[in-house]
Amino acid sequence: MNNRAGSFLWNLRQLSTSVPTGRTVRLYPLAFCRPDIAYSNWNRRNLFYTFGNKMQSSARYLFQDALIFKSEGDGCQTKGISMVTVFTVDRLLCPRRLSFDSKHSLVSDNERKKSFHQEASDEDVLTKRRKPTLISSRKLSRECNSLSDVLDIFSKAPTFPSSNYFSAMWTVAKRMSEDQKRFEKQLMFNHPAFSQLCEQVMREAKIMYFDNLLFSLHAIVKLGIPQNTLLVQTLLRVVQERINECDEKCLSVLSTILNTMEPCKNVDVLLAGLRMLVDEQVWKIKHIFTLQTVMRSIGKDAPIGLKRKLEMKALKELDQFSVLNCQHMFAVLAAMNHRSVVLLNECSKRVTSNIHGCPFKILINILQSCRDLQYINIDLFKGIADYVSTTFDIWKLKKVLFLLILFENFGFRPVGLMDLFIKKAADEPGFLNVKSLVGILNVYSSLNHFYKCQTHEFLEVMASALTGSLHHISSENLLNAVCSFCWMNRFPLALINQLLQKDIIDDLLTSGDVERNIHRLHVVAACLKLDDAPCHKNLDLVLPQLPPTPLCPQPKVAAVLSDLLGEGCFSQSVRLPHDYFIDFEIRMDANRSQVLPFSDVDAVTSADIQRVAVLCVPKSAYCLDSTHPKGYLAMKMRHLKIMGFHVILVNNWEVEKLEMKDAIAFLKTKIYSPKALSTADVHLQSTC
Repeated sequence: MNNRAGSFLWNLRQLSTSVPTGRTVRLYPLAFCRPDIAYSNWNRRNLFYTFGNKMQSSARYLFQDALIFKSEGDGCQTKGISMVTVFTVDRLLCPRRLSFDSKHSLVSDNERKKSFHQEASDEDVLTKRRKPTLISSRKLSRECNSLSDVLDIFSKAPTFPSSNYFSAMWTVAKRMSEDQKRFEKQLMFNHPAFSQLCEQVMREAKIMYFDNLLFSLHAIVKLGIPQNTLLVQTLLRVVQERINECDEKCLSVLSTILNTMEPCKNVDVLLAGLRMLVDEQVWKIKHIFTLQTVMRSIGKDAPIGLKRKLEMKALKELDQFSVLNCQHMFAVLAAMNHRSVVLLNECSKRVTSNIHGCPFKILINILQSCRDLQYINIDLFKGIADYVSTTFDIWKLKKVLFLLILFENFGFRPVGLMDLFIKKAADEPGFLNVKSLVGILNVYSSLNHFYKCQTHEFLEVMASALTGSLHHISSENLLNAVCSFCWMNRFPLALINQLLQKDIIDDLLTSGDVERNIHRLHVVAACLKLDDAPCHKNLDLVLPQLPPTPLCPQPKVAAVLSDLLGEGCFSQSVRLPHDYFIDFEIRMDANRSQVLPFSDVDAVTSADIQRVAVLCVPKSAYCLDSTHPKGYLAMKMRHLKIMGFHVILVNNWEVEKLEMKDAIAFLKTKIYSPKALSTADVHLQSTC
């Protein structure tokens, strides 16, 4: 009995101190073991059940036709199987049942100990031989020069995880030119190992690390694999199932992926999940880059509560913003369609104070985002314009033109920059194509900008360049160019003759933005009749009527005029030929010292009568942060003067701020001539 007990206790002691009985090796696709080995919990009570039962085996169906690779030297052998069987470690460590009777024992304790350690050593050798050498995506991308090289390596010796191959291919592709990238992608799709790699990624999707899964999906999308393929949709579904595994890094990668994908059911579901996850984890985000990436990806239709929470998080971390973060915040807020004035103001200050060295692309993105958000910051615009003016010689004219077009959208008139551009464009007209020419004319006519003596030369260069492109210019571009010339009181004969051809007019009245074309044709017709045009004074152009201009009554100005002039001494909402409209008309003597009764119709034709047109002007009629009239208002004032009117501009926002007494004094200085006011002993200075 003592021998039996001693034998049993020795075996028990060896097993408890050496190896757990329940070691299980988790087998991944491609039959490779993960570097870490999971050990199941065990205790000594279970030992008796292990000894008393037959050897157990666990089988797991991972996938059909899996590939097992067994390394032999430098080569690899493959074998197709339909399932993988993993035996419990008892089979390896205890190939026979331990006897409780020393008499039936065929080996001594020393021999048993030697056999035990020998079998354990054999298992370690077997495990090492079957363990593959992992290849990182970074190493693959360094060793390969093309996408096909990566696929060749995969076809020879695939390793887990297969996502590394897609990540490596995207890294290699980023080093290529666009033409080379397009060619390499076609070779990738035709490569015999490509479909196998796609299948392996789908099989491994549920068991690979979540960050590997996201990196592979990102690479797949960037490589141009169609979104409606089974591969992409499968990965999207798996990401949905495992989205709770997102940490901050994964959150950034997932947001980047969603930014580049088109809407579909799986993308929409994943976006909804991302919004919920961000709503829970927004205060835990530590990196500004991750925060901005998430803000960009949640979409314009995200709940306003989530947008405000992200805005507050950004304001809280504002001290941690770098200059680059401030530059990108404009595009981030535009992407989520959230106009945070406080955040935009703070970022504008940082951008303006650190604008030197800012890439031109960033400047363009900032202005485009400001336009989308309807955000206007004079200091920011002036800072950008001054910086480009200072470094004007290093920029291409087409880039500067794009910047001027964006400024024109705001009505901002950077005088110094526009003067420099006129000089350069007049000296180097060769860079201009039709689209650029039309854009330049639109900017300068809309902002009503002239540069001393060089304006005439500049417009001659523009007209000459367009005349040389008459056979290539579209009808709408021709109309836009002629309309811009007319706004600036210039009439290039060749362009006008081409525009007035019957087939061009018919095309404009039947295609494109017809209403806009009709309005511009009316402008051209009015300019040819009223201005000092060299020809076409008797032009009889039959055009459809424009819709009536909506009346904008000005009750405060009307009340002021009633108190100042009396009833019947002015007319309100007057329509004139050529579709012009004036808010108030007053009739005065030639010296503008006395208001005449309005009821006298014959007085209109008298040479001693001065007709006064009072125009109530909003801020939008002027260039931004100035009283310089824009192109249409300048043309209207010019035409009203030709019709015999003295034009008075009354700024709506100024009148609205004044008390009635001050408003009466203000309009009095506007209406009566300075000489008349001085003779009446009224010492008020005109602000005209």
